[in-house]
Amino acid sequence: MSTNTVTNQNLAHAEHGHHDAGGTKVFGFWLYIMSDLILFACLFATYVVLADGTAGGPEGKDIFSLKFVLGETFLLLVSSITYGFAMIAMHKGKIAYVNVWLFATFLLGLGFVIMEVYEFHELIAEGFGPDRSGFLSGFFALVATHGLHVSAGLVWIIIMMIQISRRGLTEVNKTRLNCLSLFWHFLDVVWICVFTVVYLLGAI
Repeated sequence: MSTNTVTNQNLAHAEHGHHDAGGTKVFGFWLYIMSDLILFACLFATYVVLADGTAGGPEGKDIFSLKFVLGETFLLLVSSITYGFAMIAMHKGKIAYVNVWLFATFLLGLGFVIMEVYEFHELIAEGFGPDRSGFLSGFFALVATHGLHVSAGLVWIIIMMIQISRRGLTEVNKTRLNCLSLFWHFLDVVWICVFTVVYLLGAI
């Protein structure tokens, strides 16, 4: 057997190993998503239980601005679309376009976080902080936890942009982008639930 044949077999085996490891990592990340789902399920349950515990304070319809929250929702949902374009560019091997769409996703996600922080600031400034009532405690716990997840996703996006710029679309980076895709779309689904349960039903 020639040296070239042995080398080619080793390279093929290494490439196969990368694919196997990538699939295992994605599966492991699915398990993390499931555990995070349990966390949010507990927070939703807590909020629903405490929703009527206003302690003489404001109800959701008194403090929620649906137009403002619709703006937040629009930013996050569009960011899911731009991330989808990043994944399409990844499959086509277009590094520059991957980073462009990742940056667009980052800007939209950042806008969402800024709006959420502004909303919290306004509520606290008006005396409607998490210590005001059980309802507000449940509200802040649920929405802030989601916001922290989005912030973590923003940091992850920046790290991926740096890694892709330095190392290109390696198998490792593709696996990480796939995991980030799961994470980002998961946060979109959670936000739709937050918007429906907390804001939409709360404003009725």
